[in-house]
Amino acid sequence: MNYQETTNWLFSQLPMYQLQGASAYKKDLTNTHILLQHLDNPQAHLKCIHVAGTNGKGSTSHMLASILQEAGYKVGLYTSPHLKDFRERIRINGVEISERFVCDFVNQHRVFFEANDMSFFEMTVGLAFDYFAKEKVDIAIIEVGMGGRLDATNVITPLISVITNIGLDHTQFLGTTLAAVASEKAGIIKPGIPVVIGEYTEETKTVFLEKAKECNSKIYFASDLISETFSSDLIGDYQLHNKKTVLQTISVLNAQKEFTVFQEDLKSGFLRVVKNTGLQGRWQQLGLFPKIICDTAHNKNGLEIVLNQIQKETFETLHIILGVVNDKDLDEVLPLFPKKAIYYFCKPNIPRGLDAVLLQKEAEKHHLKGTIYNSVSEAYDAAQNNATKEDFIFVGGSTFVVAELPLNKGI
Repeated sequence: MNYQETTNWLFSQLPMYQLQGASAYKKDLTNTHILLQHLDNPQAHLKCIHVAGTNGKGSTSHMLASILQEAGYKVGLYTSPHLKDFRERIRINGVEISERFVCDFVNQHRVFFEANDMSFFEMTVGLAFDYFAKEKVDIAIIEVGMGGRLDATNVITPLISVITNIGLDHTQFLGTTLAAVASEKAGIIKPGIPVVIGEYTEETKTVFLEKAKECNSKIYFASDLISETFSSDLIGDYQLHNKKTVLQTISVLNAQKEFTVFQEDLKSGFLRVVKNTGLQGRWQQLGLFPKIICDTAHNKNGLEIVLNQIQKETFETLHIILGVVNDKDLDEVLPLFPKKAIYYFCKPNIPRGLDAVLLQKEAEKHHLKGTIYNSVSEAYDAAQNNATKEDFIFVGGSTFVVAELPLNKGI
């Protein structure tokens, strides 16, 4: 199979949570262990930092990778989901895995995958670990896909575990209280391995402290310990918390004396995240006049911060291009959106995308007025045509909406 055929098979042959939802979720790590044993346990040869959290784990992972690259290390970076190309998930020093490696890996192991009913995520994690081990990276930053305890990445013994924050998302899998979600995320804490917590509430702090004590793991609460921050090319307000988490993580890493990161590495690493790692879709500016911003925030916690940041902007009219997935709790997120805005309702082009007609009907219940469009691109074009130079256009509601934008054009 060529690359297109290979990725088509990966996406369609087996369930994938990002596209299909609950049908793709597995409730144990048996398959992952079987797969990694088949691959000769490549994860055993990796030094890793494991990053979980409801929001910010992608930005945090990319910042860590950028800083370690600036320190001169060969850095593997595994994240999900991708925006444009599957290969975005697996990078070394910002360079995406080659199409040939993806094809060879799938073609070589396809019979095994099918015989053992491997999920999309299990195969992708196996691919990443195999690639990083063969390429002999110095360190790998591994982002959790969803949750933590039962996530396919949770087979590594990292140098440090990181949990950015806790919010209510994927509640059908992770639980309906902050404590329940925190318990799932805390599942990445390993015996004797230090853990860094980015943000916490009293409810979640108790969970983290209990798990750390159980594992005899030293715990660091970054928001309490870190006061200084650095300038970054990731400019969303929410990055302040992520930067503190990263600084605390690097401090713990330095203390282990296996890696050395200097102040200059921190400074340049924060400033070159996009250049070093290719991160996109985090308060990313696509236009100047009118100002156009897109962001992948898609749950209550993330959207609340992004929408508050919009209100700090100066503009005449606000245009919001909005699309969501069909398992989103609209009664939770729609009240966050400003009533004084023109809405462009659309459906992301995936099976899980919520029909724009249904989104408009639900939005009207919250006094959000706008027009239905057949696609994200059609809505995006309409907003640009309608907006004046003094207006502001925001695009979001789902990672999959942002993925359909011309991100590489920039401003």
